[in-house]
Amino acid sequence: MSKLEHAVTAPSVEDIRTWCALCGADDRASDLIASLVAADTMWTEWRRLERTGLRQANKSVVPLWEATRWFRIYSSCLIPGPVQHEGYIRALLTATKNRRGLTDDVEETVAVRVAKQKVVHGDRRFAIVVEESALRYRIGGARVLADQLRHLLEVMSLPSISLGVVPLNADRTRLRPTEMFFMFDEKQVSAEFVSGWLRITAPGEIALYAQAFQLLTSMAVHGDAARSLILASLEALGD
Repeated sequence: MSKLEHAVTAPSVEDIRTWCALCGADDRASDLIASLVAADTMWTEWRRLERTGLRQANKSVVPLWEATRWFRIYSSCLIPGPVQHEGYIRALLTATKNRRGLTDDVEETVAVRVAKQKVVHGDRRFAIVVEESALRYRIGGARVLADQLRHLLEVMSLPSISLGVVPLNADRTRLRPTEMFFMFDEKQVSAEFVSGWLRITAPGEIALYAQAFQLLTSMAVHGDAARSLILASLEALGD
């Protein structure tokens, strides 16, 4: 009990049933067990997800992408997956493989990621907001970033995509840059961190991310103004 009380170990299903029985609260057991299961599935370490390689980890989210009709995506650090150029994808995956010591299935995973982008063509909606800094970080080097920025200029004209860029000089009083997150309809939010990713399904928490996304969208520029920031980043690369 001391280990449970001090969060040294997590309770098992049997621990919860036994404790509720001893406390005369058997009616609470089902809810508490459901909360335990939800907590266990919210956080996934990259090493657990990628234990069989990057390709399988990327394939695992394809059903969710195909089932989603409305994507809301925010990134402060890189261009998000649905609008990434092939070279940019390869650079990101190669760095991930090297950093985490994974099996080299980069080329197979690039093919999965590129194929997954078919969802941007059709009746789905993509509202994407990135920080201007994401247009400047030289992932893959200057040439790869230049290709990515040109690709972004092309895909932002698709009817399914709304792209906003939060300028570096925007007033951030209302909300600072946050973690990268994906919203899948009103059903789930995925947020990415250094050691793993968080799957959020509680309606109240999803509502908080929706509020944050609305604020970030209001700070961003769109259309020609966003295009100008992308072109300025290209010019800074000498392209």
